Amino acid sequence: MNFIEELTWRGLLHQSIPGTEDYLQTHKVAGYLGVDPTADSMHIGNLVSVMLLVHLQRAGHTPYALVGGATGMVGDPSGKDKERQLLSEEQIRYNAECIRKQLENFLDFTDVPNPARMVNNYDWFKEFSFLGFLRDVGKHITINYMMSKDSVKKRLEGESGISYTEFAYQMLQGYDFYHLYKNHGVKIQVGGSDQWGNITTGTELVRRMLGPEEKAYAAVCPLLTAADGSKLGKTAGGDNIWLSPERTSPYQFYQYWMQASDVDAEKYIRIFTLKNQAEIEAIVADHALAPHTRILHKALADDVTRRVHGEAGLASATKLTDFLFGKNADNRDALAALSRADWTDVAKVSETKTLSRSMFDGEIGILDLLVSLEIASSKGDARRSVEKDKSVKINQELCESPDQNIRAEDFFFGTFLHIQKGKKNKYIVELV
Repeated sequence: MNFIEELTWRGLLHQSIPGTEDYLQTHKVAGYLGVDPTADSMHIGNLVSVMLLVHLQRAGHTPYALVGGATGMVGDPSGKDKERQLLSEEQIRYNAECIRKQLENFLDFTDVPNPARMVNNYDWFKEFSFLGFLRDVGKHITINYMMSKDSVKKRLEGESGISYTEFAYQMLQGYDFYHLYKNHGVKIQVGGSDQWGNITTGTELVRRMLGPEEKAYAAVCPLLTAADGSKLGKTAGGDNIWLSPERTSPYQFYQYWMQASDVDAEKYIRIFTLKNQAEIEAIVADHALAPHTRILHKALADDVTRRVHGEAGLASATKLTDFLFGKNADNRDALAALSRADWTDVAKVSETKTLSRSMFDGEIGILDLLVSLEIASSKGDARRSVEKDKSVKINQELCESPDQNIRAEDFFFGTFLHIQKGKKNKYIVELV
């Protein structure tokens, strides 16, 4: 597989150092991606760069995931308008372990001729003295060169400025490339386009410290945005879509892809799946014939959710999707099949009403319940909905009488109740 050619048709190539494609076609090399360990999970935005490493391995090269145990203690100014909070060594090592487990869903660390490796730059920086770094590394890169980087320029022009700590970050990342080049034969670094300045500092450091005959390469992906200009991997409320089920549930993760625009879904299926060009073109063509079936979105959501959350996570996500939007939406059995965790997810994405346990002494009349939850404007409105319109369902069963009482046993897991008024007004009632 031609690595650069693969990235190009998938929309994953922003730029590369001249000669990268030819070199990778004629040499089997190692390449690395720097992974930020400032959280215990990656998010969708990180996944774009991870896919570069995935395709590097598929092309027969050896992928290195470098966790920035040392650089994570400093903070990268790229794309930031202020200093980040610095983490302890213990927290960074914990985060690195969590990230390693997520990377195993995308990279093969064992059963191939070119298994992935994970390294931590703290292992070579921890013994480096400040004076030693200045003497042995710092002398090779000029201040003029460092000041020319966009990440530095933007911070200097901003109100907060830039500390020496973050100013020196590109030297630390550059040294990572030098160290891996010299000790592990790593010839190429991949990453996001916002890392281009840091990456090219590394290629320059390799040349200056090892000699002009040494050549290091780089390829970066574009920074992606949705069709509406919003940042990739963000919910409407601005929250990240994480790869950790504790931070973003499989259902929420699945729905992120299902709710993408047609334009974005066609772009994302190229970037985040390993389906080949012919497969993707066939899916896109089928979707164009019947957009309402969302064939494209389902193929995308199924593929990515399965790799991130496994078959169990995908099954949970599709079960909730069918319950909320599909043919099982009016089926009591679908309610009974939901686990407590499923109900919690449903409550997050549905219109949820809360009922105080202190106000619920074992049962409550349906009319009082509808009024107290503001589902009906008055007891008269509630009575008409039940008696005349016959439009009220409790747990998907028609409410036949205005004298019906709702009892504790009607609440799933002693906490959740489903109320529907009319065809479209559906509510989750949660006892709190």
